[in-house]
Amino acid sequence: MKVAVTEFVTLDGVSQGPGSSTEDTIGGFTRGGWLVPHMDEAFVRRASEWLDHADGLLLGRRTYTAFARDWPAITDPDDPFTERMNSLPKYVVSNTLEEGNWPPTTVLRGDAGEAVRELKARPGRELQVHGSARLSRALLSMGLVDTLRLVVAPTVLGTGRRLLTHPTAATGLQLIRHEATTRGLLLLEYEVTGDAAVGDYEGVTQFG
Repeated sequence: MKVAVTEFVTLDGVSQGPGSSTEDTIGGFTRGGWLVPHMDEAFVRRASEWLDHADGLLLGRRTYTAFARDWPAITDPDDPFTERMNSLPKYVVSNTLEEGNWPPTTVLRGDAGEAVRELKARPGRELQVHGSARLSRALLSMGLVDTLRLVVAPTVLGTGRRLLTHPTAATGLQLIRHEATTRGLLLLEYEVTGDAAVGDYEGVTQFG
């Protein structure tokens, strides 16, 4: 399987609490729910298409706990995600979680990198990471991510946990698909290519 990471971020890279004001208030964060005003049919359609590729979910403990609380409680028969989110195999990276309460769940203890490498060796399409920013950063640094999907909201918060922080391994990305919605979301899909490319510009050094 390939590892595909999907993250919601602001223009200044904040990934904390996109869905509601009470979703994640750690660190005194009060700006949650920043994605909601920009959600539209184009976003829902693309997110649903991305989820169609999943043969499993890979989550950190904090995101898993929130998802396990919320997704089984959604009863709207027209929700495009609920049935798949609840039925897909879940793998949660944690050395503190005793067992999962959102079936089917497997708790991955010990070396997270080795556990994910073992899962990648299995047949299948995508093992998808949703949220779980710390796990996503770690997997990117270890070179275990194949696809990175970003939903970028047209807002700057100036506070909150960011998806990508230093120090982390340099990572090269190739944009393979992009789309802008009518409400201003950028839907970006990247293929991870390895180390970040650098070079020296040898053209004109002054403009204007």
